[in-house]
Amino acid sequence: MSDQLEIAADFLRATADFNARAAALGLGDVSRFYWYHSVDLPYGLVTPGLYDFRSTYSCFGFPQEMRGLRVLDIGSATGFFAFEFWKRGAEVVSVELPSLYTLDRFPGQDVEHILKAIEHMMFPESVDETRGFMRKHSAEELYFYLLEGPFECCRKLLGASIERCYSSVYDLRPEKLGAFDLVFMGDILLHTINPLAALAAVAPLCRGMLVLAQVMPEVADGKPAMLYVGGSNPDFDEVQWWWPNQPCLVELLKKFRFREVVEAGHHTGVLRPSGYVFNRTILHAVK
Repeated sequence: MSDQLEIAADFLRATADFNARAAALGLGDVSRFYWYHSVDLPYGLVTPGLYDFRSTYSCFGFPQEMRGLRVLDIGSATGFFAFEFWKRGAEVVSVELPSLYTLDRFPGQDVEHILKAIEHMMFPESVDETRGFMRKHSAEELYFYLLEGPFECCRKLLGASIERCYSSVYDLRPEKLGAFDLVFMGDILLHTINPLAALAAVAPLCRGMLVLAQVMPEVADGKPAMLYVGGSNPDFDEVQWWWPNQPCLVELLKKFRFREVVEAGHHTGVLRPSGYVFNRTILHAVK
């Protein structure tokens, strides 16, 4: 069996086992949920996430002790990072979109393009074993099964006292949320049409450190640049348009009054069920 087939098969087994154990424990039918993150839950349950950051959490350089810290997690999805911050004693605000209609999309595309793109990202057509795993949903249904339902299920089981904020990244405001000692943005900017406006909204919220993790492409001459990755097909993209390189992000963050921006390391892993190996650069920007 190829590595990709083995990863897909393991993912399907883990999903079936989780659904069966959750039902046996009286947790209701969670079989329609799509778990973005692997999260450790009570009763020995582990959500069958596409991303498993449990073994690479230390790579991000977050403080081990977070008591007294106010922390903002932007784009929580299933909530792995928000729950880790809460477990370490932080006062956590979790930000997620109010609906899939507010997810950025290329001009001229409608929400149906978004639904197709999400399906393609989560379960690529090349992985035959998961064909049909992603059911057809309305935008409202997919929002619940992908974002709201999984997060709330974990929050309830963990008993996590986390504040939830529904907002696009562009609409985040200090007067609405206050200031934070630590702000985390993981794979957010690549899903924005206007990453500059996204950074402009987030920077005033941070009074301490911003941790930013995402793809940062290599550019031969090392000059600040953004790589366009949206393609030319007017009928499809993967809800990704811009990959700023590291020099670009460093200069932008300094422009937004972060006095120091350093590379804190990398985190790598394997995306399930596709078997895609990812590598993300982690930056720490300090006010």
